[in-house]
Amino acid sequence: MSEEKDFKAAYEREKLKSADLAERIAELEDKNQELQFKLDRIKNNPIWKASTPARNAMHWVIRQRDRVRNQGSLKGVIAKVKYKQIEKKAMTHYGTESFPDEATRKQQQETVFEYRPLISILVPLYNTPEKFLRDMISSCLDQTYNNWQLCLADGSDAEHIGLVYSIVKEYQADSRALRPDGSCRISYMKLERNEGISGNTNHCLELAEGEYIGLFDHDDILHPEALYWYVKAINEEKADYIYCDETTFKGDDINKMITMHFKPDYAIDNLRANNYICHFSVFKRTLLDGTELFRTKFDGSQDHDMILRLTDRAEHIVHVPKLLYYWRSHAGSVASDINAKPYAIDAAKGAVADHLRRHGYDHFKITSTRAFETIFKITYEVQGTPKISIVIPTCEHKEDLKRCIDSIYEKSVYDNYEIIVVENGSKGSEIKGYYEELRNGSLKDIVKVVDYYENGQHLNADGTKPAFNYSAVVNYGVQHSSGEYIILLNNDTQVITVNWMEELLMYAQRSDVGAVGAKLYFPDRKIQHAGVVLKLGAHRTAGHSHYGQAGMNLGYMGRLCYAQDVSAVTGACLMVSRAKYDEVGGFGEDFAVSLNDVDFCLKLREKGYLNVFTPFAELFHYESLSRGLDLEGENARRYESESEHFRTKWKAVLDKGDPYYNPNFSLDRSDFSLNVEGYSSLRTQ
Repeated sequence: MSEEKDFKAAYEREKLKSADLAERIAELEDKNQELQFKLDRIKNNPIWKASTPARNAMHWVIRQRDRVRNQGSLKGVIAKVKYKQIEKKAMTHYGTESFPDEATRKQQQETVFEYRPLISILVPLYNTPEKFLRDMISSCLDQTYNNWQLCLADGSDAEHIGLVYSIVKEYQADSRALRPDGSCRISYMKLERNEGISGNTNHCLELAEGEYIGLFDHDDILHPEALYWYVKAINEEKADYIYCDETTFKGDDINKMITMHFKPDYAIDNLRANNYICHFSVFKRTLLDGTELFRTKFDGSQDHDMILRLTDRAEHIVHVPKLLYYWRSHAGSVASDINAKPYAIDAAKGAVADHLRRHGYDHFKITSTRAFETIFKITYEVQGTPKISIVIPTCEHKEDLKRCIDSIYEKSVYDNYEIIVVENGSKGSEIKGYYEELRNGSLKDIVKVVDYYENGQHLNADGTKPAFNYSAVVNYGVQHSSGEYIILLNNDTQVITVNWMEELLMYAQRSDVGAVGAKLYFPDRKIQHAGVVLKLGAHRTAGHSHYGQAGMNLGYMGRLCYAQDVSAVTGACLMVSRAKYDEVGGFGEDFAVSLNDVDFCLKLREKGYLNVFTPFAELFHYESLSRGLDLEGENARRYESESEHFRTKWKAVLDKGDPYYNPNFSLDRSDFSLNVEGYSSLRTQ
C-alpha cells in the first residue's frame, strides 16, 4: 500500500512539474511571437533596408571591439598580440624552410623500410586551374618516398577538359612519374559527367592499385616528406589510419599562411564535435571492405562521414604531429569560407548523427556552437534519473560553503541528488552553526554532514591530527554517499548553468568514459579550468589549458566551445560513476593535497576510459580560497615533493607526452603558443 502511495505521490509531483514547464513554454512562445512580429515589421521598413551599408560598417566596428573585449583586459590584448607574434615567427619554419635539403632528401630516399606499401593518392578533378593542377601534381612528384600512385578522375566540362588533360599528359611523361619498369605512376580517367566530389573520388578509387589510399584535393599541396613519415608510421606503429597537421595559405605561396592547425591524437569526442582530422588522410584499403569510400548523401561533408566510419574500423590510428599538408584558401573553397558551401553544415550534422546511431545512441541533439557552424554540441540522452552524490570536503569557510550549497539548490534542475559535506578539522562557531542549520533546516533531506575525525578516527595515536590529506577526506566522503554517480566539488565553487549535472551525467553514463570535468571561471569570468594538459607548466607535471583567458574566448581552434577528450580534469568539479571510482581505488592517498585528481584521471585512462571536458557545465571557482596557494614556504616544498612523486609514478606516460596536446605547442604557456625554439628537434623525430 505504501509503495502505491509513493507511486501516486511521485506521479503527482511529475504532473505538477510538467504543467509548470508547459506554462513556462507557452509564455515564452507568446513572447517569441510578439518579438518576431516586431522584428519583421522593422526588417520590412524601407528606411531599415536603405541603411544596410551603414549597419554593415557599424557591425564590423562592433566585431573588432568585441574581439578586443574577448581578451578580457589590456593584459589579455597584449597576450594575444604576443601569441600572434609567436605564431608569425613560427610560420617561417613550417613553409618551404621545412622542405628537405639535398642531404635529407637523399637519406629519406635511401631509407629501406621493411614494408614499402604502394599508396594510391586519389584526386578528383573539376575545371582545375592550371596553377593549382601543376602545384598539386608537382608536390606528388617531389615526394621523398617514391612508391605511390596518383589517381585522377576528371569531371571537367568541355571548356576545361582539353587544358586539364594536356597538363596531366605532360606530367605523365616526366621522369619522376615513371617507375623503374617504365610504367607511369599517374593514372587518369575522363568521366562522362561530373558527379561531384563524392562521385568523382569514388571513380578515382577504381584506378587505385595500392594497399593504402590517400585523399588529396586538386587545389592543395603536399609537403615533400609527407609519404615518408606516413610509411614510417606504418612500419613502426602498424598504422592503418594516418593523418597529420595542416595549414591554410592564401594565393600561390605556401609561406603566406593564414591558420596553422596542430591537432591532438585520435580523440573520438573531438571528432564527433568537428572534423579536426580532415587532411591528409591515408588509410589501409582493407578498411573499405564492405563499405563505400564517399557517400553522395553527405556531399559537402563526405570526408567527415568517411573518417568517422573508417576510424571506427581502424585498429591503429596514428597522428603524425608534423605540418605536412597545405590547404589553399581561395574564392569558393571551404578553407576560405564555410558559407561557400552552406549545405556542408547539414551534411556534417547528418554524418555525425549516422555515426552516433551506429554506436547505439538514439535520442540525441546536434547543434552548431558559437565557435563555428560545423563545430557541434552533442546533447546525449540522460538515461533515467540515477542518484548523484555531491561530495564537498570543507574546513571552516562557512560563507564559501553556503554559497556553494545555495547555488546547487537554487540553480539545479536535476533533483535526484544528495550533498555530502565532509567536515575535516573546523573549530569555528560559524561553520558549526551552519552545520546545525543544514541538519535541521529546509535542506536536511538533501545535505548530510559527516566528520572525518568523528569519534577520534583518523587521528594519531596520541590524539593529534595527522598532516592534511585531501584524498583521504574525499574517499571518506564517497564511502558515506549512496549515489550511483559521484560529483567531487570544491567548497569554493558556485553553480552557473542550471543543467550542469545533466551535462556532466550524459558523458559519465557512457561505458567508455571515466571522469567528466566542467568549465570553471574565476569570479571575473576568466577561465580557471578547461581541461588538464600533462607536463604543462614549470613543474612539468600538469596544468590547465587556456588558463586565465577571457571567458568569451573561443579557445584554440574553438576548443572552449565543444566537449572533448582530455588526459585529466580538475577535482574541483569532477563527475564519475561509483563503479569506476571503486574500480581504480578512488583517490590515491599517496597524493595528499596536489595532483591527486590528475593521478585519479590517469588511473582511469590506464583502464581504457576516456576523460572528458565539457564547456556546457559551468561554475565559478574561487580557486584555493580554502587551503591557499602552493607558491611559497611549506606548501611549495610539499608541492615539489608530490610533483616528484607524480613524475616518477607516471614517467612512462609523461615521456610519451599528452596525446591531446600537440608536441608543437609550448609547455611553458597555456594558450597553445607554438614552441618555436623546439621546432628543429621535432623535424627529425
